[in-house]
Amino acid sequence: EDFLNLIFKAMMKDSLNSSHPVSSAVQSSEQIEEMFDALSYIKGASLLLMLKHYLTKDVFRAGIEVYLHNHNYRTAQSDDLWDSMNEITNGTLDVKKMMKTWIVHKGFPLVTVVQKGKIISVQQEKFLYRVEPENWTSDASYLWHIPLTYITNRCNFTHCTNAYLLDQKSGM
Repeated sequence: EDFLNLIFKAMMKDSLNSSHPVSSAVQSSEQIEEMFDALSYIKGASLLLMLKHYLTKDVFRAGIEVYLHNHNYRTAQSDDLWDSMNEITNGTLDVKKMMKTWIVHKGFPLVTVVQKGKIISVQQEKFLYRVEPENWTSDASYLWHIPLTYITNRCNFTHCTNAYLLDQKSGM
């Protein structure tokens, strides 16, 4: 419950246009200090949980083990973690491409799901809680690669979860 409260608090901060990305280029020590705030840590943890759920626990764990083995006693960058995940998925999913959309964009997407008969469509747009005129910038080009999981009524309870990667503004 405490972790969920932290996540919602971070999401509220991240939904403002004055937010910042989890990862960005820095030019000074002051910028480095600004990056390491609660938003970065909580959003970062949430993104890792999202990735673990999408890849499955075993694949995620194997990717972490490869990452730790390959970068034992060395410095590493976020791309190194995504490359390790790509290695485990054997190129079936470009984890680096997917995760870059989450760590270099500030904010998060609002996903709208519409059902018309048997057709389900989804679309994404940047969620803004409150537009702050003094900090407003157009983020219309933001596009996330959103791992969506869903269950249909054809579930036989042995394998219920299906996955879909929304990597465009809308999809079916």
